[in-house]
Amino acid sequence: GGFANSKEPTSWIEFGVGVGVGARGLRRRWLRNLDNILPPPPLQVIAGEPYFHLKHRGVAQKSLTKHRGWHLRLKRDPQIPWFEQQALKRRRKRAATIVPTDPWFHKQWYMNNDITPDLNVLTAWSQGYTGLGVVVSILDDGVEKNHPDLEANYDPLASYDFNDNDPDPQPRYNRWNENRHGTRCAGEVAAAANNHVCGAGIAYGAKIGGVRMLDGDVNDIVEAQSLSLQPQHIDIYSASWGPEDDGKTVDGPGVLAREAFRKGVANGRGGLGSLFVWASGNGGLRKDNCNCDGYTNSIYTLSVGSTTESGRVPWYTEACASTLTATYSSGAKGEKQIVTTDLRHTCTSGHTGTSASAPLAAGLIALALEANPALTWRDMQHLVVRASSPAHLQADDWVRNGVGRQVSHYYGYGLLNGGHLVEMAKKWQRTRPQRKCFIQVVYKPMAIGSRLSVSRNVSSSPCLQRRSRGIRSLEHVQVQLWLTYSRRGDLAISLTSPMGTTSTLVDVRPYDTSREGYKDWSFMSTHYWDEDPQGTWTLLLENKGDAYNTGLLKNFVLKLYGNEEDMAARQAAPFVVAKCVLHNRDGTCQECPSPLFAVRHLCLSYCPPRYYRLSRQALHPNGTRRTIRACDPCDPSCYTCLAGSAHNCSACPSHSTYEGRTHTCPRSPSFAYLPRGGLFALGDTRLLLLVVAVLLGLGPAAFCTFYALCRTRRRKLVPSEAEAEAVSLELLYLHRPGAKENLNRVS
Repeated sequence: GGFANSKEPTSWIEFGVGVGVGARGLRRRWLRNLDNILPPPPLQVIAGEPYFHLKHRGVAQKSLTKHRGWHLRLKRDPQIPWFEQQALKRRRKRAATIVPTDPWFHKQWYMNNDITPDLNVLTAWSQGYTGLGVVVSILDDGVEKNHPDLEANYDPLASYDFNDNDPDPQPRYNRWNENRHGTRCAGEVAAAANNHVCGAGIAYGAKIGGVRMLDGDVNDIVEAQSLSLQPQHIDIYSASWGPEDDGKTVDGPGVLAREAFRKGVANGRGGLGSLFVWASGNGGLRKDNCNCDGYTNSIYTLSVGSTTESGRVPWYTEACASTLTATYSSGAKGEKQIVTTDLRHTCTSGHTGTSASAPLAAGLIALALEANPALTWRDMQHLVVRASSPAHLQADDWVRNGVGRQVSHYYGYGLLNGGHLVEMAKKWQRTRPQRKCFIQVVYKPMAIGSRLSVSRNVSSSPCLQRRSRGIRSLEHVQVQLWLTYSRRGDLAISLTSPMGTTSTLVDVRPYDTSREGYKDWSFMSTHYWDEDPQGTWTLLLENKGDAYNTGLLKNFVLKLYGNEEDMAARQAAPFVVAKCVLHNRDGTCQECPSPLFAVRHLCLSYCPPRYYRLSRQALHPNGTRRTIRACDPCDPSCYTCLAGSAHNCSACPSHSTYEGRTHTCPRSPSFAYLPRGGLFALGDTRLLLLVVAVLLGLGPAAFCTFYALCRTRRRKLVPSEAEAEAVSLELLYLHRPGAKENLNRVS
């Protein structure tokens, strides 16, 4: 049929006429050339091919019916093997369907442009990024894997139950629905889109798994196993729990969990490093400080704070220097909360606390990781710093650091912008290897009194010298202290950098009456990001309590982490990713378009950490030999290298020290990487045998003591109803310990 419903007087019938006919012959048959449609030669539809675009002189508009008479005449013509009267075709632009059709998406105010600014997720979606190919695991109290909004994205390889030691992370059900926390966090990340159920996850194309580890006794082994589950499969671990947020606890990961963090960033994701996203904590009402939480103040975790829809500091938020960024969550009575999946195949619009903020950040990070799968764990932290901004966030402690970035103890560098994060990820060039500089500042005990200031010029330190490729741009700064104090919570500690940035490492904690002080505790600050470390650093300890408080500073080590590049001057350069030209049988890439390098399943413009450049001869399927550019793996001991042996390292991972004379990275003795089976699955069982021998030798009493020490208390980071009532707020969850017998149940 012709083009229907057209009222244009200049319309025409179109024919595609096949081989064997020239322009003169067509004109003889009362047809006229539409020479204003296509470039010369005027009759040809496709240049060089005998297809012609023609119009009958007597037709003044597009026809509503077939012209059977002309069809018969053309069909009988021996010079025309093929013709077709053109018909209207419906075509739709293949842009991504940006706004999901899910019934609760309109309630997802933090991502649907209901407020300004939101998390700018729609911008990332409009570019086609949904987290496809990225795997996220929620470390919590389980995930309802058959939830209708999760089952399509559920990944059993990213899941395990370390409470009951089986592969099924399904939560334990009771009438209080107390184990809903993990399912809610999972939906924020990867709830399916356009399936008419609940809302949509930020990375609704990603795979989601769950680790059930909080619904029972939590110890160092359980935490280490959870943090080290499938590190070559899982990209992002999201955790919304930690020690008690009671304003008096100082606690962190044990020996095994610390090792799991180190191994994760060194070896996870093929050497690019596992990404650990952590909720900063909900102890704000008790004046807690997340720098007393060894999980969220680790350099290996990306700590996420919260803000309300109106851009205010939530009552539960803890102020601390280790927070890197912030996303939305709940606030005061009447303010909106987070929409997500809930237990028993339901939905909720009442997820709260920093528990809700960390999974939102994990989802945004998944989008960035899809845009650039070769990002390292440190690359991602650099990008998060740059993609966060003060926006409309209100706080009285915003300051500009030495490179001009605004930073706050409540929000880190501000509200995380998903669109900006993805755009920068696409163009990001690899961050240079991590450099470390540890400087012993205090050797002998010093009386603290009412005020103690300790300064040290570090410019002459060998690890900061430019000629030896020392640190030029800071990333993390740690202050490791050993001190005693008569009332620990009365002591405020701050650090000022050579560029004039002062960061509060810990403020007054009224509930902390401990006389233990800090025993080799490491405080961490991100506020000096990209600053130059050279110059004088000043540590200030102030008594904010009783004048009779006394104490001794016994040890102070300044730990600087960064790299040799001037990162503040960096301009984002294009990052090239292209399709593979030729694949190996196992699906890996054998050949890429020049000048790119083949690395695993990717074509990249450079060789990422743990790989080195190599040109080699390869046999093409057509029988020819050709030179291809590839990235081959370094020796496992190297972070970067010039060749594949252990004596060709050019930089070392964070747990090793570079030996320039031998070009090696000798490892310090450490615990083996924990697989799913825990200590029993280790190739080296010496640690386990030692523990068993000690217990057998010391008897049942020692065993009971050991067991009590191992049963670590961990809290899901959701504000408690009791705390909410104390400030006349209305929230839905109970903030409770991870151990079964200490759960405070609410309906």
